Amino acid sequence: MNKIFAVIRREFIERVRTKAFILATLGLPLLMVFAMVVPAMMMKGTDRTTRVAVIDATSDGTGAAIVAALQKPTFKDGARPKYAIEHVQRGGDVTSARDSLLLRTSREVAEPLDGVLILPENTLAAGQVDYFGTNVSSFETMGELRRAVSSVVVGTRLERAGVDAGVVAAATRPADMNTIKVSDGKPTGESGEASFLLAYVMGFLLYISVVLFGQQTMMSVIEEKTSRIMEILASSLRPFQMLLGKVLGVGAVGLLQMGIWVGTVYMVGQNRTVLAGLLKVPVETMQAMPIPSIPTDLLVVFLTYFGLGFLLFGALFAAVGSMVNSTQEAQQAISGVIMVIMVGFFGVFAVIKDPSGGLGTTLSLIPFTAPFVMPVRWSMSSVPLPQLALSLVIMVASLLGVVWVAGRIYRTGILMYGKKPTLREVFRWVRAG
Repeated sequence: MNKIFAVIRREFIERVRTKAFILATLGLPLLMVFAMVVPAMMMKGTDRTTRVAVIDATSDGTGAAIVAALQKPTFKDGARPKYAIEHVQRGGDVTSARDSLLLRTSREVAEPLDGVLILPENTLAAGQVDYFGTNVSSFETMGELRRAVSSVVVGTRLERAGVDAGVVAAATRPADMNTIKVSDGKPTGESGEASFLLAYVMGFLLYISVVLFGQQTMMSVIEEKTSRIMEILASSLRPFQMLLGKVLGVGAVGLLQMGIWVGTVYMVGQNRTVLAGLLKVPVETMQAMPIPSIPTDLLVVFLTYFGLGFLLFGALFAAVGSMVNSTQEAQQAISGVIMVIMVGFFGVFAVIKDPSGGLGTTLSLIPFTAPFVMPVRWSMSSVPLPQLALSLVIMVASLLGVVWVAGRIYRTGILMYGKKPTLREVFRWVRAG
């Protein structure tokens, strides 16, 4: 056991010290926080009054009504208007007035304009206006301008048709539906959006971790094999000990990284109020972000299947590494393993649609897809405990079988040089092992 722990310690220390590990471990949480913070910052908007010139070519009072509508919005303090409107009435051709006002959008002039809104004479009939602005990418500003124009145009049309605009607005207000997850006959308080996000993130993290660290295990075997270090190690360690130590060492690195990633999501989800204060955004905005909570039972299931799946695929990657002699050969040899991993990952999307269906149940029992599918099923529906127990038994039995086969391949392959072995030769290694 001491020799295995020595290999584990060596593999663990070598990988946590690399720049790739540090960048990946810290980079993904920062990316997740960034992806949550940026929408909140965008939703916050600006606290600067927007100066807009309105060229009004209407003669039916529509322009004046639109100007009045634009002057109503204020910031949350209620003391400052969101828009400073300069009303310019101009009949006929508005080109000269437009060009003159656009010159004032330059930041070099005193009190520059942010934009020019043109209301043609047929605004009410056509419902078409033009806005020239220095920033037309602001969803908040563009949305408010459109809503102000639309409300006046639609309201005026309804009024002239003898229809009460308030009645129409109340009748056409859409219904809303809250989605709440139910587990074991009881509501959990989780929304459907949160459950979907949690399921997708778990499948994605497992896919990234297995591919990344699995290939690292394989490349480590190839490097030690080509540098003849394996021959030295084989003199003091049994090949099975080397295989198990490598897989467990890399697995420990993967669990550490996964813990940091999951911990980041948990901390962000538990401290939204603090984060809202730091970003100076409304608490309601942060609460609306679909950051799911992670139940303890789900965390246990996820980490269990992550560990088992990682050991399973890690043993396969190590066995492949022992069979080849170069990186080029490795890329061809692992294509089958990668395909199996991709089947498991994309199986998540099928399970999301119907977690308790026949396909989801089948995939959660197959050892090569269960690490991806079972945690997703557990997060989205109620999985019968007998199914969970059966899946774990099959998973553990398959892991032992794969490790046994991989150990026999590893024992012979690490000392074989030259051409890549055929499948018949690999089967002979397993039988003779």
